[in-house]
Amino acid sequence: MERRDSGHSSGLWVVGPNRLERRSSALAPLDAGLNRVRTLFSGISRGTERLVLEGRVPEAEYQRMACPRQRGQFPFPVLYGYAAVGQVEEGPLSGQSVFCLNPHETLFDAPTEWLVPVPASVPPRRAVLAANLETALNGMWDSGAGPGDRILVVGGGVVGGLIAALAARLPGAEVTLVDPMAARAALAATIGCAWQAHGQGLSDFDIVFHTSAHETGLATAIAAAGREARIVELSWYGAGSVAAPLGGAFHALRLTLQSSQVGEISPSRRPRWTHRRRLEKALSLLSDPVFDAFITHEIAFTEAESQLPTILSRDTDALMPVLVYGD
Repeated sequence: MERRDSGHSSGLWVVGPNRLERRSSALAPLDAGLNRVRTLFSGISRGTERLVLEGRVPEAEYQRMACPRQRGQFPFPVLYGYAAVGQVEEGPLSGQSVFCLNPHETLFDAPTEWLVPVPASVPPRRAVLAANLETALNGMWDSGAGPGDRILVVGGGVVGGLIAALAARLPGAEVTLVDPMAARAALAATIGCAWQAHGQGLSDFDIVFHTSAHETGLATAIAAAGREARIVELSWYGAGSVAAPLGGAFHALRLTLQSSQVGEISPSRRPRWTHRRRLEKALSLLSDPVFDAFITHEIAFTEAESQLPTILSRDTDALMPVLVYGD
């Protein structure tokens, strides 16, 4: 089998609670049929990667929480991440910009089937949102939301905001985003929906999404649902647990509490959609410049060890932090 020159990669490892370390490794000579990708940007999914950084991935979930191409083991040390965009330097896709579910590292080898070309209409920096937008798209399918619905999203992080952005594009839909951070008002205006800080007095929604990962947010979501409405839960709580207020009118209103998780295609689309088709669609949707509003922080890869623990804390207003590679 043909082999090409080797290279070196630097990866961002989580080595302890709130501790990151860049580690260098040598790549083997490139096998024929593989692609060598130089990373340009990688996105930080704050909710999931905060759990990883804090060592709060439940032991029972180690296998399901493992990202594609992850190295190491939970809780530590682990090389994590799943939103890399890079340029193929060698291989069948040479010269193309590609998205890959790959950890945060400067250089990696991947088979062609793992790489999804980034459409020419999508800047590589914006393409890091593809994995989160795929989650939002799957959540929309799980919800059954349609034109004209009254839709509430509780939690204005990346996934919640992306769901609100998709919902706001349904003809005639009335969409409200609830998040206590004042900065989310500007986001809501940009993506075309209403905003409230805490959701007091909201009621009678047809579809409610909960993405805040707080039990107060879940209570707000349940309280705002109308008769026989669907509440779609996309929060990931890790090793934590929350109280679900299922008393009061929950049963009398015949509410549905629906889980949604990106690991499986929504049952409503499963007969015809593959994971790759769903990811390709998420990338194509990113042609809309409105999604630039979700990228709020840029961090040089060489400074990630010191900056990421602060960016990933709950009290920052970051949406999608992006690691920037290269000079």
